[in-house]
Amino acid sequence: MTDWVAEESQYLFQNYGRQPIVLERGAGTRVWDVEGNEYLDFVGGVAVNILGHAHPVVVKALAEQAATLIHTSNLFYTKPMIQLAKLLVENSCLDRVFFCNSGTEAVEGAIKLARRWGLDTRDGAHEIITTVDGFHGRSLGALAATGNARYRDPFGPLMPGFHHVPWNDLEAIKAATNEKTVAVMVEPIQGEGGVNMPAPGYLQGIRDWCDEEGLLFILDEVQTGIGRTGSLFAYEQEGVEPDIMTLAKGLAGGVPIGAVMAREDIAAHLVKGDHGSTFGGNALAAAAGYATVKHVIDEDLSAAARNASERLVSRLRSMEDRLAVVNEVRGRGLLIAVQFTRDCASDVVDACRRRGLLANNVRPNAVRLMPPLNVSDDEIDRACDILEEAIVDATRSVAK
Repeated sequence: MTDWVAEESQYLFQNYGRQPIVLERGAGTRVWDVEGNEYLDFVGGVAVNILGHAHPVVVKALAEQAATLIHTSNLFYTKPMIQLAKLLVENSCLDRVFFCNSGTEAVEGAIKLARRWGLDTRDGAHEIITTVDGFHGRSLGALAATGNARYRDPFGPLMPGFHHVPWNDLEAIKAATNEKTVAVMVEPIQGEGGVNMPAPGYLQGIRDWCDEEGLLFILDEVQTGIGRTGSLFAYEQEGVEPDIMTLAKGLAGGVPIGAVMAREDIAAHLVKGDHGSTFGGNALAAAAGYATVKHVIDEDLSAAARNASERLVSRLRSMEDRLAVVNEVRGRGLLIAVQFTRDCASDVVDACRRRGLLANNVRPNAVRLMPPLNVSDDEIDRACDILEEAIVDATRSVAK
């Protein structure tokens, strides 16, 4: 038999810390490795597989589009990109869409759009305020925006023009604002930072400050968008509307795609030739995106995510009473973190995997869970049973 792990170590860059299993197929919330072992997948491609694996809606859209037209270029119109753009606009507060291939690219596009708007309307203002522990991507512009030094420091000097201020500190945003500031960019919930929740009124405060100072309010909904937090977009639950929004991850149910959305008056500042992407709006990805988003809307999977979240969070919070090592459960919808009193998350994830559950150690002391929006009650209960057993096992090992 092929030793796939050995071949990976020989041929691929060694920049990922992979779990030691080779996944071969999936169906719904379950995946199987090449040895036939079955797992509940509560990583979901890091919040990507919002319909689970091999969902018929996505499979059908891909098969039909692949047999029709996979790619042209943005020199021509195609129906899928227009259909997906229309669907997003009609179900959001924004007016225009630019398609790309990932969340990082969406953030890059948002940065360029903000800078072009600042050049045209604010005498060249170009600086963007972001937050500590925020994550916006790994390309050089998005990395400069990311508020975590461990991602940034090995790759300097980075693009200037970003100020990182503490999360949930509105006064710090105000203090960092100057005549060169063009925008404030935050995640509605910090995903990679550990599923850190906004304080009540924080996002509204940013919106009000941007209005007062004439700044753009950019929401990075790469991880929180498309039903993940219990509404199609997380901003809806905060009662605020962004000027620019970035999307990716769940947008096409597992197919690579990203998007920048903006108000009409802001989008108009990117004129022909200012920005582009060879594969952006690719017919195959856009068809998958249209089928995915339409299914989420038609089947009200945002409500399903809220209902599933109640069960999941209830089960997880009951562990706080029984397990001293569990000190917080936080998140919204089906983006949830369990935080521990010690740095045992990696051991917990390993113990989960051995028992048939895939989870993510988003921080040394926190495990993140991101099941599909249509996860079943039985799957939630089984995952929680496994997680509790794993926590007991892993923390017993740490104690020794």
